Amino acid sequence: MDYLKQFVIPFSGLELGNHQYTFAIGDKFFESIDYSEFSQGDLTVNLDLERQERMLIFRFHIVGILRVECDRCLDELEIELDDTEQLIVKFGSEYLEESEDVIVIPEHEHQFDISHYIYEFICLSLPVQRFHPDDEEGYSTCNPDFLERFNTQHEEQEIDPRWEKLKGLQSDNEDNNN
Repeated sequence: MDYLKQFVIPFSGLELGNHQYTFAIGDKFFESIDYSEFSQGDLTVNLDLERQERMLIFRFHIVGILRVECDRCLDELEIELDDTEQLIVKFGSEYLEESEDVIVIPEHEHQFDISHYIYEFICLSLPVQRFHPDDEEGYSTCNPDFLERFNTQHEEQEIDPRWEKLKGLQSDNEDNNN
């Protein structure tokens, strides 16, 4: 059985009103998503589906921990997520994306796959920069061996003389503009 089939919501037989669903998002979910940048997590998605006559309103609440790679030291980093998102699905003549949170699907559809949207909402809830936090004294908690090697290599790099000449041109331009 395809793992992602559990994320297909059959709505044609649902009564008007609210319906609740809960999904466990773990490693198998991320393995099933093509080109996923994550492979490990322990998340819960609480979904409130409001079925209306001409639309579906999906309200997602995503809570849990996602394991990602630190942008600074490349070690594993756990990020806590607690995010709420909404998706409105209208019925129309053909598929159309009206905005990032409003889509139109053909009236003859009877089910809707939310797996892609769950993955997208998880990605959007992550911080842009992902790295280990600083300790109480303001020092990085990243892998100290990696930081030491990085700082040593960074200090040893010689500056290309062409860049120095360009910096000189920039300071000459600033002097001429004043």
